[in-house]
Amino acid sequence: MPRQTFFLEIIASDRYFFKGECESLVFPAIDGECGVLANHEAMVTALKAGELRFLADGQWHYAAVSDGFTEITPKAVTILADTVELPEEIDVKRAEAAKKRAEARLRQKQSMMEYYHTQASLNRAMNRLRVSAKHRHEI
Repeated sequence: MPRQTFFLEIIASDRYFFKGECESLVFPAIDGECGVLANHEAMVTALKAGELRFLADGQWHYAAVSDGFTEITPKAVTILADTVELPEEIDVKRAEAAKKRAEARLRQKQSMMEYYHTQASLNRAMNRLRVSAKHRHEI
């Protein structure tokens, strides 16, 4: 029996990351990981920075995603994110430097807005490092 699929479109602010048929999708939602199969109930949810994984053409694909939105319909899913990066695209030295800068800024007195921006920068850097370390050996 053939597996049911749905159309997956992953769009980053600078490029189309993926466009095609997909069997399964797991993404970081604001309230925890969310899994999607074909014929999922329609919904829109916030995308949280973390690891995205999807099964297409019989193979699992992994990426680091930043904050964004996910629209799910029974036949299609659209993910809009600021950034989407494959593990091999992540510049580890740059991510480590960004993490150190954010940690140093967190130790300084900041307005609430500056604090939230700094915390978001730290989360992005840590997510890139986590995804890169977890999947780089698969290249």
